[in-house]
Amino acid sequence: MQSGKSEPLIAIVDDDPNVRETLSALMRDSGFAPVCCPDIAAFLALGDPPPVDLALIDLRLQGESGLTLAIHIRERYEIPIVMLTGVGDEIDKIIGLETGADDYLIKPFNPRELVARIRAVLRRYGLGSQRVPAPAPGQEIAFGSLRIDLQSRRLLDQSGDEIPLTNAEYRLLEYFARNPERTIPRPELLEELGSDMQRYVDRTIDVLILRLRRKIEAVPSKPVHLLTRRSQGYVFHLSPN
Repeated sequence: MQSGKSEPLIAIVDDDPNVRETLSALMRDSGFAPVCCPDIAAFLALGDPPPVDLALIDLRLQGESGLTLAIHIRERYEIPIVMLTGVGDEIDKIIGLETGADDYLIKPFNPRELVARIRAVLRRYGLGSQRVPAPAPGQEIAFGSLRIDLQSRRLLDQSGDEIPLTNAEYRLLEYFARNPERTIPRPELLEELGSDMQRYVDRTIDVLILRLRRKIEAVPSKPVHLLTRRSQGYVFHLSPN
């Protein structure tokens, strides 16, 4: 991590010049400093260690795999990795996450979601708010004393402090909050989490539910927001009944 810069430096590793230009403009507009690399060699030429705060890597580089670079980075450096993958790259997504990628996004993607994912990953690596650009005020969903900032993809307590969530926990919580008072079966939740979760059994959802309850319920063993409907699924109440 580069502590002397006012803006986090994002390495964009993509062999498509149009994509590099688009992503570079998006990073600058979002308060980041981009550096473009058309291939793995260009990234490695940045230095040892590379003077970047996050690597944004396309999995399908011409003549080589972005996974190779992800493995190289993870074995040597504490640099966050976000991968960009095509719709059909299901196996690559799974392998990418298992080899150390912090997050992935499927092309085509929403630019605001990509920026939110990058901010979330940087926060998990301990970059303070003075380094990570503060998101603009966005739409929120409130429940109890907590609120979900949909733009920055954060769960905030009544004091405005962030309650850390993993990507899967956040996606599950947002889906519940957007679909309150409706019993949602496990298969629907698995589908919402993405096809990379399909290799797991329904128990995956149960584990995520337990983790979420510890973070959003005053008494996790007696939930008032996220309730189980036996043999049916789960239901989310914005206001306790």
